[in-house]
Amino acid sequence: MTTTKTADVDGTLAQIYALAGAGCDIVRCTCNDEAAAEGLAQIVPRSPVPIIADIHFQYRLALAAMEAGVQGLRLNPGNIRKPDQIKAVASEARDRGLAIRIGVNAGSLDPEIFERHGGATPEALVESAVRELTYFREVDFEDVKISVKASNVALMIDSYRLLSETVDHPLHLGVTEAGPPPAGLVKSTAGIATLLAEGIGDTIRYSLTADPVEEAQAGRTLLEAMGLRERKGLDLIACPSCGRAEVDVIRVAKEAQAALEGRNIPLQVAVMGCVVNGPGEARGADLGIAAGRGKGHLFVRGHVVRVVPEAEMVSALIDEAEKIMEEGIEARIAAADVDAERIAAETREELLQIQGTDANHDSEKIKKIRVIAEG
Repeated sequence: MTTTKTADVDGTLAQIYALAGAGCDIVRCTCNDEAAAEGLAQIVPRSPVPIIADIHFQYRLALAAMEAGVQGLRLNPGNIRKPDQIKAVASEARDRGLAIRIGVNAGSLDPEIFERHGGATPEALVESAVRELTYFREVDFEDVKISVKASNVALMIDSYRLLSETVDHPLHLGVTEAGPPPAGLVKSTAGIATLLAEGIGDTIRYSLTADPVEEAQAGRTLLEAMGLRERKGLDLIACPSCGRAEVDVIRVAKEAQAALEGRNIPLQVAVMGCVVNGPGEARGADLGIAAGRGKGHLFVRGHVVRVVPEAEMVSALIDEAEKIMEEGIEARIAAADVDAERIAAETREELLQIQGTDANHDSEKIKKIRVIAEG
């Protein structure tokens, strides 16, 4: 959702284009006054993605937003409660062929429903959505998507589970008012990912106290990580480091991410701290590098293709990533340096001789634990 004043047409469009560039497919803009509705009339034809108007209290602004050309509406049942007004909006949307999201929010439930259920319970949120849906059906309007958001993750999950059993409509997922990162990211991911893994949900939004572009990036990353969306950007994986690490993994990973992210390279790239286990553990990655004895072992799908000085690890990753995009994975494996695998094997053996097969001394600790446990 945009955070600009919708009446600021140029500023709002700039944010919409930034969101679309970050992977956002649909953008919601507030329509809270007449100036915002007029702004939408100028924004919609210039937007690269569909625009949804967010309506809270004044049903006439929903009618104005549809006249402005928006592709859909979001209505909060807790704020517009008069049946005749709700039906008027639904009838107009029906005639125009537009969709409406029933956006129930735990923090703005109809007071009557809130009191009868003793608070914002899953049953209360779902009842609010069903009541709105009943009004829509009375005017033969069914093009509906529903959300039952809450800031409490457990409540959000339980509400959506109940909703999915109650209605047969697309569902929009989100943890509302999740707050700033990193806590907001954790809460949103916990709720959204749990439901997506259960097959619940059709669209999502991260509601962060942050630049909305961060919301779009987080959503894209989650969907790509879960295999629900084709990867369009970088997926950088890195080992957590251990006693065997030959390089500052955190530093190298950050440098690699900063260098590769802006290039929109849709590859999984691994940064590993040692060559003993690195290439094997990350063999599923498209591209990776592992440190060992002052060198970086560059590998493609588990095959070591080049050995470079440690100082050139990040630049080697960038170079190889760009070549993979141009030539393909198989071509880059075929173009591997003749001695790369041999050098990598020799380095692995050298490190094993120096560090041993138990670099973190697990065996020694286990022996002591057994002595203590046995008395």
